[in-house]
Amino acid sequence: MIPATFIQSNLQGLSFFGPELILTLAILILLVLGIVLPFWRYRLLYTLVGITALAASLLPLFWLHPPAAGLPYLSELFVWDWLTFFFRPFFVVAAAFTILLSQASLEIEKETYSECVLLVLAVTAGMMLLVAATDLLMIYLAFETMGILSYVLVGIRAKDSRSGEAALKYVLYGAFTSGTMLFGFSLVFGLVGSTSLAQISSHMAAAAQNSADHLLLVLVLLFFLAGLLFKTAAFPFHFWCPDVYEGAPTPITAFLSVGPKAAGFALFLRFFYPMFTSDQGHGLYKALAGLQWPAVLALISAITMTLGNLAALRQNNLKRLLAYSSIAHAGYLFMGIVCLTGQGLRSVVFYLVVYLFMNLGAFAVVTVVAGAGGSEEINSYRGLASKAPFTCVAMAIFLFSLVGLPPFAGFIGKVYLFAAVISEQIYWLAVVAAVNTVISLYYYLRIVKAMFLETSPGGIQISVPLSFRLLLASLLIPTLGLGLYWQPLATVIASMF
Repeated sequence: MIPATFIQSNLQGLSFFGPELILTLAILILLVLGIVLPFWRYRLLYTLVGITALAASLLPLFWLHPPAAGLPYLSELFVWDWLTFFFRPFFVVAAAFTILLSQASLEIEKETYSECVLLVLAVTAGMMLLVAATDLLMIYLAFETMGILSYVLVGIRAKDSRSGEAALKYVLYGAFTSGTMLFGFSLVFGLVGSTSLAQISSHMAAAAQNSADHLLLVLVLLFFLAGLLFKTAAFPFHFWCPDVYEGAPTPITAFLSVGPKAAGFALFLRFFYPMFTSDQGHGLYKALAGLQWPAVLALISAITMTLGNLAALRQNNLKRLLAYSSIAHAGYLFMGIVCLTGQGLRSVVFYLVVYLFMNLGAFAVVTVVAGAGGSEEINSYRGLASKAPFTCVAMAIFLFSLVGLPPFAGFIGKVYLFAAVISEQIYWLAVVAAVNTVISLYYYLRIVKAMFLETSPGGIQISVPLSFRLLLASLLIPTLGLGLYWQPLATVIASMF
């Protein structure tokens, strides 16, 4: 017989599960609607239901008490803490902009649009589960929910060979890294005899003191890194990124560049950090004895940002250029991870927030230009400023923010990251990042130069609808605003670590 206390505690835990339940309910409604009333498959209807469901999923956050210390729920499979509280709205914002971009874009056909909205909602629910999970099995289930549905999203244009090829590459790379990470999970279970992160963390420090377990711990570390580096598109698991980004519909590319990437970094904070560090108090952490992973990860950070920026220099296709830019930004974000301080972790979360808006904004402009009859090549942007000044000014602001120029949000984000590594005296990494920032200035300015200083013999006639201008404006406001007044966001993030 199931104990009454068990049932009661799980029923109480359902209140923390509200956002995922609302999204699941919306997915079921849309599924039934699409089957029973197929003639209702209007893009606008699905867009409205999708956006409403995302907005409604945030409502439970208003009546739940603010998270202090971690509060486990649903048989301790999940935890309610600041990380869970913070990243749920983050994923909702990314998904909402993706649906709005998909609605305005013609890349996703009418027949598959309803499935696109469903999949975006489902991936969002998977990301929410992932960031709250505190059990290895639940982490893996959420990881696969997010991953497998992302593969389908990439290949949603079934008649497009580029989309199919991108989806196949994504599946193959994803299956390999997922299996590798799962093997790491099995080694941890063999070592500790538990799948609970709390129990694993307490046993790992003891295992690190035992020389007989060192080889096993190193293997576990490497297997975990394989999965996490793949999801964050970092070296040496970045190969899929340019091809997948280019082959996927642009709104989906935008979603992948911020949603699953942020989920990958959240996973670093949720289980990689507690597992392979010991908390020293006062926001300081120490790597487990014999596991000098911060040095390895610092090297990966430097290689990732350098490789991403150098490869972006030669790109003429904007989606591939932004894909390599995304790889470079993963390198910047790892700077905060290797610091082993609360300041470093806060800088990662802050940069993820500003990256969300500036990167989505850049991809939104690519969607506008492609939808107006242009292409994804830089040549299509020549002389565009005279035909669509607002769009070009917005693009310039997003690109300047991605470089890290003041007074935009990207500048403040990089200041936080640089301050974190300099305070820990990792000067060489700060120098590498500074050099890479200068390199990135060149390829971002190529786009700005094409828009404002070059002329096109033919050129495209671009007409940007009001809805798209409003969408760009809603991304511009935080990109500018967080560059001028970032203190409230910094205060919220300071509560997390």
